[in-house]
Formats: sequence, structure tokens, C-alpha cells
Amino acid sequence: MRGPATTPRPASGTGIVDGHAEVRLRRRDRAEDATHDAVTDRHRTGTEEGAPAMGTATDNRLGARLRGFLRRTAREYSFSHERPLGGYLTAMAGFGGYTAAWAAAVRLSGRPLPERPEPWDVALTAMATFRLSRLLSKASVTSPLRAPFTTYVGSQGPAELHEEATTENGKEIVGELLTCPFCMSVWVASTLGAGQLLWPRATRAVMGTLAALAGADALQLAYGALMDKATGE
Repeated sequence: MRGPATTPRPASGTGIVDGHAEVRLRRRDRAEDATHDAVTDRHRTGTEEGAPAMGTATDNRLGARLRGFLRRTAREYSFSHERPLGGYLTAMAGFGGYTAAWAAAVRLSGRPLPERPEPWDVALTAMATFRLSRLLSKASVTSPLRAPFTTYVGSQGPAELHEEATTENGKEIVGELLTCPFCMSVWVASTLGAGQLLWPRATRAVMGTLAALAGADALQLAYGALMDKATGE
């Protein structure tokens, strides 16, 4: 007598294998997702942090090239002479900032610019610039202002001194400016020109005084020359 018929079941080993395969697939999917997230994070971090670093490195390279170019230019230009080209660039930049500040002040004041300068104003400005430039750069009475940047050499004309710029501690450029009436006149003329736009009456009064002083100096020199001629000295 036969027993009841039974439905054949798959071997237990096959189910175990399929279950292990599914687990492995899930683990692989999770590992791939984690790898993708890590790569994305590194890319994001590199974009946020690496870009500034790359920009800094580029700036450093450009700065090194610029410094090398300036050194070569200074060496080829000076030809074994000491010429403070870097100091001159600094002076130019300072003058540019100075005039820009005056221009901004004039713009903020809202005063209209004249269509053209009057000939009388040009002549008055020239005389005032001449006298004030020499007063600041050559006069004996203003030598304390120049003393930190200059060295006394001797007298030069009536009530004027001959001084040389100090070459130590980066004072040479300031010393050259303070002892050069031609250099000083650029700053003085710019200041007087801006003053005429901002405070025309007061500036013209000051320029008139300086022009009168220049005329008086010319008369003093002329009188001294006539006295020397008359006395035979």
C-alpha cells in the first residue's frame, strides 16, 4: 500500500543560494550608493574649497611674474645706476588717489565746472604755484618740514637752501618731492585748482597773496642787483 502523494519541493540549498544572492545584490547596491554619495561630496568640496585655492595659486603666479618683470625693467633701465622706480610708482599712485579725492569732493559739492578757465585765473594760479612751491621746497623757514627726509648741503640764493634727499629707510622719494620745486608744483597746482572749484573766493584771496609775495621777491632781487651794480660789488 502506497502512502499519499506529496508535491516535490525544491532542494533547500537552492533557496539558500537565492537568498544569499539577493542579500549580496542589496549590499552591492548600498555600496554603490555610498560610493556615489562620497564622490559627489568630494566633488562639491573641491568646487567650494579647491576653487579658492586654485585662484590663490594663480594669483601667486601672476604676482611672481609681475615682480620679475618689474625687476628686469628696473635693471635694464637703470644700467648700473640706482633709480627708485618702485618709489616713483608709489608716488604716482599717491598723486592719483589725491586728485581722485579732490574730484570726488568737487562732484559731491554739486558745483558746475566752468566751460574754460579764465586767462586771469591761469596767470594767478601760475604765480601762486611758483611761489608756494619754492616756499615749501627751498625756503629756510620751512626746512623743519623737510628735515626728516633731507640732508642740509648749503645755502642757495636769498633765504633758500640746497638740500639732498635722504637715501635711507625708504625716504628718498619723499625727500626728492620736498626738495624739487618742479615736483611740488604739480601737487600745489592741483590743490589750488580744486580750491577754486570748491571755495573760489577764499582760494583766490590766498593765490592773490602768494602772487603779491612773488612780485615782492622779484622786486627785492631787482633792487639788490641794482644796489650791487651801483656800489660796484
